[in-house]
Amino acid sequence: MIQAFPALLGGIAGAIAGSFLATLILRWPRGRGIAHGRSACDECGRVLGVIDLVPMVSALVQRGRCRTCGALIDPLHGRVEAGCAIIGALALGFSPELGGMGWALLGWLLLTLAVLDKRHFWLPDALTLPLAFLGFTIGLWTTGATMGDRAIGAMVGYLALLLVALGYRRLRGREGLGLGDAKLLGALGAWFGWQALPFILLLAASLGLLAVLAAMAVGRTVNGATRVPLGTFLAAAAVPGWWFSVLATGAGA
Repeated sequence: MIQAFPALLGGIAGAIAGSFLATLILRWPRGRGIAHGRSACDECGRVLGVIDLVPMVSALVQRGRCRTCGALIDPLHGRVEAGCAIIGALALGFSPELGGMGWALLGWLLLTLAVLDKRHFWLPDALTLPLAFLGFTIGLWTTGATMGDRAIGAMVGYLALLLVALGYRRLRGREGLGLGDAKLLGALGAWFGWQALPFILLLAASLGLLAVLAAMAVGRTVNGATRVPLGTFLAAAAVPGWWFSVLATGAGA
C-alpha cells in the first residue's frame, strides 16, 4: 500500500531532480556547463528567477514560454520533471526507507540515460559508472541480489556486449554497438545480479525490434537501415526484466 506523505516527498524530490537532469540533458551534449552560472533563457539570455524555476508549475503558469521574449521553452523540461516526480513518488510511496531512495536514484539515472541515448546515441561514463557504484552500495538495500551475484552480473553484463561490439566491428568493419551499452548492462548487473540480465536483454531486444519495424513502416530509415538506441531500451527494460527474473527464478527478490 502506497503511503501518501512519503510519496509526496518523493514526488517533490523527483521534480527538483528532474529540473536539474533536464538541464543536463539539454546542455551537456552541446558542451555547455551545468555547474557554473545561473540558469538563463536560451533565446534572450535573461537570468531566470525563482518564479521561473519551480519545476512543472512555472512552465504551466507561463504556458511554456519565456516571460520576457516569449520563446518556447523546450518541453523536455516538463516531461523529465514529471517523469522524475512520478518515479520518486512511487519509489518512496511504496518503500519509504533507504531502499526506496535507491529505487528513486536508479529510476532517475535510467530516465536520464534513456533520453540521452535516444537523442544523441550517447551513454556517458559520468552516469553509467556512478550507476554501477550505486548498485554495489545503496542497491544492497534495494534489491535482494547477493554481492557475488552483483559482481558476476557487472562483469558478465559488460563483457557480453563488449564481445558483441568487438565481433561486429571485426566482421563489418564499422561500429555497430557502443561501449556505453556494455557499461550500462554491467551497471544493471550490479543492481540486479546476473540472473536478471537475460530477461533484461530479451525485453530490450524485443522493444528494439518493435522500434525498427515501426520505423520501417513509416519510412524512417537511412539507406535502408535504422539506427537503434539500445541504451534507451535497456533502461526501459531494466526494472520489468528484473521483475520477470524474480518471478521465474526467485533470485534477487
